Amino acid sequence: MSFIKTTESDSKYNHLEKMTVSELLQNINNEDKTVAFSVEKALPQIEILTEKVVEKLKNGGRLFYIGAGTSGRLGIVDASECPPTFGVPHDLVIGLIAGGDIAIRKAVEFAEDSISQGWEDLQKENISEKDVVIGIAASGTTPYVIEALKKCNDSNIYTGCISCNEGSPLAITAKFPVVVSVGSEFVTGSSRMKAGTAQKLVLNMISTTAMIQLGRIKGNKMVDMQLSNNKLVDRGVRMVMSELNISETEAKTLIEKYKNVRNAINNFKNG
Repeated sequence: MSFIKTTESDSKYNHLEKMTVSELLQNINNEDKTVAFSVEKALPQIEILTEKVVEKLKNGGRLFYIGAGTSGRLGIVDASECPPTFGVPHDLVIGLIAGGDIAIRKAVEFAEDSISQGWEDLQKENISEKDVVIGIAASGTTPYVIEALKKCNDSNIYTGCISCNEGSPLAITAKFPVVVSVGSEFVTGSSRMKAGTAQKLVLNMISTTAMIQLGRIKGNKMVDMQLSNNKLVDRGVRMVMSELNISETEAKTLIEKYKNVRNAINNFKNG
């Protein structure tokens, strides 16, 4: 298959080692400014994929992210932030990375080249037709991800992707692809930069929209967040104060009793 890897095309900048710190930062920032506009162009694709995610989650399914390297780590970050932010179970959104958990901190050589491990990792999680799997790969050529999605397709499992090259094998494989064409990187081929930023933006959009659709936000507040530290407890108290128009002391008492903002508000309103 022949397609243009714009993520690996030559940088618009040269002689980076001769630039001052100020010049480097300014030029990186100039490139970063283009990313949100690239994501905007992909909004129709993001909407379709997000609707499929919502459909599956509302019917008792789970959302899986699967990737390698930076892409895999970004999926794991998004998955790991859903329980504390939205109060959902830890197995509702699951991130998988080529090479396993050790690869979160340290690169595992050739792990992304396996054509069988991705599907094996999904099978360990008892993947089924109820679930949806999003493959994440900036290049769109990662065997670990592509072959896993092919197996999902064969098993009637919804598949999506987040990639940054038009016409890539991954984009062609996924049933509901999202392609954000960010162009060349500031450092040639360093897809952890603009491509990684684009992937993070799309992940934020998908998971946040899905959780709102599942009723995990009230108004604009994270009423189901886990009160796992003093900062979040204080935030919860302020939410209760604002929603119920009560004193700080009363709000603290409710939070201490019900351990959750939504429960505190509902039980107060129900007498």
